[in-house]
Amino acid sequence: MRTAPGWTTQSVAEFEVLAAALSNWGRWGADDELGTVNLLTPERAAAAAAGVRSGVTVGLGRTLTTAPAPDNPHPMLHLMESSGESAPDLGGAHASDWIGLSYHGFATSHLDAHSHQFWNGRIYNDRPAANVRTNHGARHGSVESYSSGLVGRGVLLDAPRALNRAWLEPGEGLGPDDLDQIAAAEEVELIAGDLLLVRTGRDARALELGGIDPMTHGSPGLSMRCLPWLRARDVAVLGSDVQSDVMVPGGPPHQMPVHAGALALLGLPLLDNLSLEELAAQCAEQGRWDFLLTVAPLAIRGGTGSPVNPVAVL
Repeated sequence: MRTAPGWTTQSVAEFEVLAAALSNWGRWGADDELGTVNLLTPERAAAAAAGVRSGVTVGLGRTLTTAPAPDNPHPMLHLMESSGESAPDLGGAHASDWIGLSYHGFATSHLDAHSHQFWNGRIYNDRPAANVRTNHGARHGSVESYSSGLVGRGVLLDAPRALNRAWLEPGEGLGPDDLDQIAAAEEVELIAGDLLLVRTGRDARALELGGIDPMTHGSPGLSMRCLPWLRARDVAVLGSDVQSDVMVPGGPPHQMPVHAGALALLGLPLLDNLSLEELAAQCAEQGRWDFLLTVAPLAIRGGTGSPVNPVAVL
């Protein structure tokens, strides 16, 4: 019996203690493909839209770049198919380009669909991991299921601000008590169907000290103990400026239990590597930590996720 890299029989056993109480398998029926996105009802979207006050919009996607960096070892490819350099002096013409992008990782803002993560050889709703195949991608748990968009009430938990810090350090994990403390400091209460965003201050730290490779140097994030907290509050989507899981410095492999618990057991999609600095500043200025949040993934047939540029409207 093979054990996944980074996991041991002991860590698997510890995780299994949580798993039985986490699972949403069958909650919305045996054929369900949406998971916690079922909680994003039209009524909740309408209520979130009605809560817009200033109309200020903030894009949460990181800028795509062809430049390699410690957290972006495989940058996107950007090729010009035609340009303005040979544009005629008279009449219309055009430019076009081509991009190639490996979006999973630590550089690109993206949505993880259920098929991105397996637990004990299964994906969300007790389907075999082998349904995600090399020749056609994901037969189940594809990001295509979210092609109508994810729209609802977003809530930002700004950990550094609430804890009087500039940023969280690599390897620093947040537990459920920390999340409660941050929510209390912001005087915000989560309700079922919220899209929860957690700021660790990744970009504030990088601006001051330079970027790092999370695989080697670690990353702040949520601990495994936050999974029951997310389940109890029926969070519909979880996002952060990192990859949600705390990663301890020292190098791979990493266990990534929040990914396993959220995607495979809860059916909870994840937004990784968001740009949250401007949103945090706007929330602090306006004195509110909830907003309308829209996420529009690409409708990729068989895709395990999609690059995204979520937009918050305050």
